[in-house]
Amino acid sequence: MKILGISCMKNEGAFLLEWIAHHRAIGMSDFLIYSNDCEDGTDLMLDRLAAMGGLHHECNPGPWKRGPQWEALLRADKHPAQARADWTLVFDVDEFVNIHIGTGKFGDLITALPGADAIALTWRFFGNDGVVEFADLPVTEQFRRAAPTQMLWPWRASIFKTLLRNRGQYRKLGVHRPRGLKDGATPRWHDGSGTVLPPLYHKNRLFTPPDRECRRLVQLNHYALGSMENYVVKCDRGRANRDVGGFDLSYWVERNFCSETDVSIERTRLRREEIRQELLGDPVLGPLHAQAVAWRRARIDALLLEEAPRAMFGRLLLTPPTRPLSESDARRMLRLGQLAHRTQPDDEL
Repeated sequence: MKILGISCMKNEGAFLLEWIAHHRAIGMSDFLIYSNDCEDGTDLMLDRLAAMGGLHHECNPGPWKRGPQWEALLRADKHPAQARADWTLVFDVDEFVNIHIGTGKFGDLITALPGADAIALTWRFFGNDGVVEFADLPVTEQFRRAAPTQMLWPWRASIFKTLLRNRGQYRKLGVHRPRGLKDGATPRWHDGSGTVLPPLYHKNRLFTPPDRECRRLVQLNHYALGSMENYVVKCDRGRANRDVGGFDLSYWVERNFCSETDVSIERTRLRREEIRQELLGDPVLGPLHAQAVAWRRARIDALLLEEAPRAMFGRLLLTPPTRPLSESDARRMLRLGQLAHRTQPDDEL
């Protein structure tokens, strides 16, 4: 079974090898990665990984009409690796698939949902947990405090990415979900607890029902923040999708939940670390990883000498972890959101 991960990257070399190692450990067989404007050597790391096999690297230079991510997906639609895949997942380097059943591998999840054409992998936010300094350590081991498993608000806590069976039912890949349902196609969608989702999900929807637990079989660990120093670099880099806003303090507050400890991803840690250490031991990848770490540290130092990034860093130091809303406040926000969007279709991010 060929499972293809598709991603778009810029200056992510410090985190790349852990991400690759984890997903190889749980059964992802191939990667298709587009890079643009890299200064830290991410593109060189991807070239080396492509030469080693199991990964395809494509350069994605600008200018782009809607940003590098959308351009990459338009090109991925036509890539031979996409045509050969049995399943595809479009996701980012700060997102880690965390499968709770069987041995924690993709095969276990797909076997448990034999009729599924699309599986919605709902985010679980992992907060900053007060980590100030950037460190060259596995993200999955540094950040273990997360949002509650069920949250009515913010609605973004229920956003998903889609593990899609490659049966040609959709015309295009999308950032969160496939787009362009073909005439007559009736895909079967499941959430991460195995529940069949209604036909509304065939064409629309970016989030699973917030009033229901949707992560019993699988969740998508979303390490959107990282350390405070790292977040300053993330703000400076900006989004890969021009259609949505940049990174700021509101983005941080809506994701910095540290209410519960979740170490479930560690069940596959040993195999992940075996693969990661093998990659770090490569005579080309090892030095390139060290170069990417050094670039990020130097970039942090340079940004903190500038007024705007330094002010952001100070605000992060001042801001405590986000408190989950009471059920009554959350339901109030949910009702207001439903009223506001009743006549508006979901944006396809």
